[in-house]
Amino acid sequence: MAFEIYPAFSVPFAQDFLPDAQRINAQLKALLLAREGEGERYANPNPSLKQQQGVFESDFNLFAWPDACIQQLRQFCWTTLGRTIQKLNGYSAQEMQRLQIFSHTWFHVTRNGGFTIAHTHPMASWSGVYCVDPGERPQDRPESGVLRFHNPHHYSNCFLDAGNSRLEAPYHHGTWNVNFQPGQLVLFPSWLQHEVMPFYGSDERITVAFNCWFGMKEG
Repeated sequence: MAFEIYPAFSVPFAQDFLPDAQRINAQLKALLLAREGEGERYANPNPSLKQQQGVFESDFNLFAWPDACIQQLRQFCWTTLGRTIQKLNGYSAQEMQRLQIFSHTWFHVTRNGGFTIAHTHPMASWSGVYCVDPGERPQDRPESGVLRFHNPHHYSNCFLDAGNSRLEAPYHHGTWNVNFQPGQLVLFPSWLQHEVMPFYGSDERITVAFNCWFGMKEG
């Protein structure tokens, strides 16, 4: 057989950008900051992670809100997620019509000093983060507000030498960082450990997140 290098174990990510993001994000930002301002009415009453100072987390039914900008975002996220699932699983159009989606959806507003500790999302298969506003990134803080994913190959860097110390993606060691742009959606497997690095902007970092699990209706 011919020489070949191939990724036997790799992690699928997907990304897309919301059309007309500038207009919709302006509406989303105004709405989400207003709801944050109402305090406990929209806050998550039972957060699974300890909420750090400077971080507001909403309850988990964001995509049930009837506001037009929320429903436009919902349609975009579910369309991109559906394309990803269909491609990776090889589903036919008929199978996709039978696919059922269940979800938790929420938003975060992060201010100076806020961060989210490393975690995973049990009991879901796909997660996503959408950027409404990445906030200010000071020049001396290049990792401010970065969404960081941790390599699940925990033993890949136990022994490093000239033979493996400079492996390129997707075989690299360490972490994978996302420096969000407005309107960017990132999808990833829910089991993958990730965190949000401390945010040092003078404004707000605003994101929408979701966890999803699925069923298949009988044909």
